Amino acid sequence: MKHRTKIAVLGFVLLLTAGVASAATASDTPRQRATASEAPRQRATASDAPRQREAAALTGTAKLYRSAGDDITFSFDAHLAAEDKADPSKATGTFEFSHYLNGKGARAEVKVDCLLTGGKVAVVSGVVTDSDLPGAQGKRVGVTVHDLGRHDRLGYSWASTGSPVDAKELPTCVSSAPFEKVAKGTGDFTVVPWQPEL
Repeated sequence: MKHRTKIAVLGFVLLLTAGVASAATASDTPRQRATASEAPRQRATASDAPRQREAAALTGTAKLYRSAGDDITFSFDAHLAAEDKADPSKATGTFEFSHYLNGKGARAEVKVDCLLTGGKVAVVSGVVTDSDLPGAQGKRVGVTVHDLGRHDRLGYSWASTGSPVDAKELPTCVSSAPFEKVAKGTGDFTVVPWQPEL
């Protein structure tokens, strides 16, 4: 008998709860109900809007492999906006590089002035804005990156001279072949390919 009473009470509580919920729903104005049903649709519409892909990019940080133990690091944050697709000289961003061995060396920060990418290869150039290498500030330098996943390669405009300071006046987006190898486990570079309308 007690068992049947508990079931009856539980059934009554459930019916009461359902009644309150339906009464609350019925008391909503048509506008409130419409707003509530539109909200998820509006959120979905905002999130479903396609984002325009940038025209090109070179990002990431990694160290180069040197058997002598040189600490050579390159870091990129270079971008070409979608609206500037036809003009690589409108690229923006920065890149940095440093080279140290036995506590001696130098670093440089560069303001990007050109970015060209094709497939997984990027060439970026810029003017050195800050450096502790005497004579480097104000010089244009260029770097080439081949994005090969875990085995990226890199080259730089001063490959044949040995120093960015010794390089003659360099045009924009000029560098050497990517002959250097990235040291395993030190980072990764990512290239977004340029797709000009030819």
